[in-house]
Amino acid sequence: MRIACIQHVSFEGPANIARWATARGHTLREIHVYRGDVLPSVETFDLLVLMGGPMSVNDEDRFAWLAPEKELVRAALQAGRHMLGVCLGAQMIASALGARVYRNSVKEIGWFPIESVPGEAADALGVSVWPLVFHWHGETFDLPAGAVLAARSQACANQAFLYQRRALALQFHIEVTPESAALLIQHAGHEIGTGPWEQPAETLLDAPQRFRHLEPVLFEVLDRFVAMS
Repeated sequence: MRIACIQHVSFEGPANIARWATARGHTLREIHVYRGDVLPSVETFDLLVLMGGPMSVNDEDRFAWLAPEKELVRAALQAGRHMLGVCLGAQMIASALGARVYRNSVKEIGWFPIESVPGEAADALGVSVWPLVFHWHGETFDLPAGAVLAARSQACANQAFLYQRRALALQFHIEVTPESAALLIQHAGHEIGTGPWEQPAETLLDAPQRFRHLEPVLFEVLDRFVAMS
């Protein structure tokens, strides 16, 4: 499988998604739009991965690549490609599908539980109970028309959705590693406040087993997702 991974900032890369790709014999190509890389054409990938970033998908006047990337999302779905969106990437998919993306009532930064929503999406992904997952977001999205909600949390109603068994949007991070979390803290630690769903930077790395618990979940979810038709 040919994977194109779009990165929006230097410090939010594919992390364990790259490890999964290597383990499964897939090729992964990184496209760094923040430094001027050209967006891939639909014919060059089987799976499009959209990573996170501190900007808003509504900031099209500030980031020239936002509107073309949304067009790519729509073209890829029209062409039947698979697509994974993480955090900003999930919001990108929602926005490209016509859903509203806006500031959540609270920021979610840290390790917090999410709840699987019983139904088609949860069954397809094979996760009835999620482990603690890593969050770093201040915005959220409405559920796009035709999408099926897969997960929610107390702080954020829409945490994950599946669209036509081709697009998987995850507001949270299950690809995170200690190294990728440390990069987030280094570059975006100033975003952490004192809200009820924000944890101090020093506590985000103090439980290595949490990262280990996420890896097999990511691998299972991605294996199931790319097998969907």
